Amino acid sequence: MNAQLQPTGSAYFIAKDTALPESHTLSVLVDNEPGVLARVIGLFSGRAYNIDSLTVSETEHEQHLSRITIQTRGTPHVLEQIKHQLERIVPVHRVVDLTVVARERGQERPLERELALVKVAGKGEERVEALRLAEAFHAKVSDATTEHFIFEITGKSTKIDQFIAIMKPLGLIEICRTGIAAMNRGPEGM
Repeated sequence: MNAQLQPTGSAYFIAKDTALPESHTLSVLVDNEPGVLARVIGLFSGRAYNIDSLTVSETEHEQHLSRITIQTRGTPHVLEQIKHQLERIVPVHRVVDLTVVARERGQERPLERELALVKVAGKGEERVEALRLAEAFHAKVSDATTEHFIFEITGKSTKIDQFIAIMKPLGLIEICRTGIAAMNRGPEGM
């Protein structure tokens, strides 16, 4: 018997994917109806793809369309597979890999923003330092008592990560993040 593997007819046998995983942001335009989000998420979980960030909202009320923004990681081949599989789901109107479009336009990434609410409890010097650092990060005080602050911060995920890291030693209690909202720069729509 031959020790070498013989082609099986599967396309996966031909090319071994040696590319490194990278983070991509996908924008998916879908009908705003029950069960659509579950079907999209089911595609990811059924194939063991991870979702790093997920946001969903109705964006076009008259047409009853919602926009799902998904940040995921994978090799270029896997990301292309994800995109094609999403396109086959019936209530999906359009799937755009915003990261690929940005690169085609000579940009590093699409415009991505996230909102976080960060609760910090403290008194005395730590409280003053938390307020000073929040101001430096352009975080807004959304709620406050003599014992705590809830800061509202908007920006790139890396900025929010940095803000959270510096608040940890100052009395960080709780974090709530929205996930990424993203779109490509320029006059063209999705």
